[in-house]
Formats: sequence, structure tokens, C-alpha cells
Amino acid sequence: MSYTSLQPIPQRHWWKLPAGRDEAIWITAAYGWCLVMLVVMVGWYFFGNQNQAGEAFRVTIDGFSNKVDEMIEEHQLKDTSGTLMSEGETEVPLVKVPPGSDYYMGAHQYSWGSIPVLELGQTYVFHLSSLDVDHGFSLLPIVLNLQLIPGYDYVLRFTPNKTGVYQITCNEYCGLGHHLMAGKLYVIDTAKNVILDGKGGITGMGS
Repeated sequence: MSYTSLQPIPQRHWWKLPAGRDEAIWITAAYGWCLVMLVVMVGWYFFGNQNQAGEAFRVTIDGFSNKVDEMIEEHQLKDTSGTLMSEGETEVPLVKVPPGSDYYMGAHQYSWGSIPVLELGQTYVFHLSSLDVDHGFSLLPIVLNLQLIPGYDYVLRFTPNKTGVYQITCNEYCGLGHHLMAGKLYVIDTAKNVILDGKGGITGMGS
């Protein structure tokens, strides 16, 4: 039998030999770190600022799509002249549902379908699903990452605590136009006049 390794042939039954001092130190350190991480992971579930836990339900794609359309038709924002508000070349509608209401967001190649407009400090029940292929939902700068699967409604309660423009991206490759699948979410505070500026942002942040 020939060997190609440049190292000497290991001693037969080497694993039965007692560990040396250096090996014992590294084994002890690695075992101790594993115990530390075990405690941290369990503790982080209860005390950390990790992703919110939600629920998922089986739905039909057509049924969920109808919910999205009904929500947009009922709650799409209008400007002072009564014109429906939208943004971008594809005219994505801006939708503001009442606080405490359900917000239905359907992802599809290569758009999020609507732009949520939320009030600061109010709680909303988000329903997230895909209308075609697997998508990812990432809300930035919040570290929130979900996978959206066709036929499942992921339900998540969301209470924004800071005004601003949040970015929504798809973090699951969904086709050739995946890089175009970017959306946004507005958090405003009408009580302090932090409102949409009509130019893709919000105004009154300093007030």
C-alpha cells in the first residue's frame, strides 16, 4: 500500500492514546464555549431582540390574492385632489389601513404589490404570502427575515417604534428579475406632522 501524504503514517489506533496537554486545553475550551452558546441561544429566545414569532396558515393563492385586491381597493391613499396615490414606473399603490387592522401583502415576480403606510406606535397584523414562487421578506434596517411560500399565509403582528422609510427586499432568489424586487414601508406620525412628502419619503422628521 502506498501513501501520498507528506506526513508520517498515523500510529495504529491513535484515537486510543491519551490526549496531550495542548489537546486537553483545546477540548476543554471548545466544550466550555459550546455550553456558553447553548445558554445564550436559549436565553436569547426569551430575552433577546430576535425575530417575532408568528403563525402560518394554509390558504389558496387565488383567495389570498383576492384579499390583497380588496384591501388595496378599500384603503389606497388619495391625495388632496382625490387622486389615488402610487409610486414608481409600475405605479405601486400606497395603502394605509386603520391601526389594528389586517394588512395583506402578496409577493410576486418581481414586486411587492403595495407600499404600506403605518402609524407610529400602532399595531398591525401583517399577512404575508407569495402569489407564484418562493420569495423572501427582509425588512431593513430591522433584522427581520422570513420565507414566503405559495399557499401559506404568514401572520405577524408589527408595532413600529420609529418613523422613517424602511426598505423591503426579497432575500430568496426568485428569477431573472430578482434584483428588481425592492419595496418600501413608511412609518409616519400624523400627530406630530411626520407625513408623506409625496416624493418617495416623509417630511417633518425634525419636528
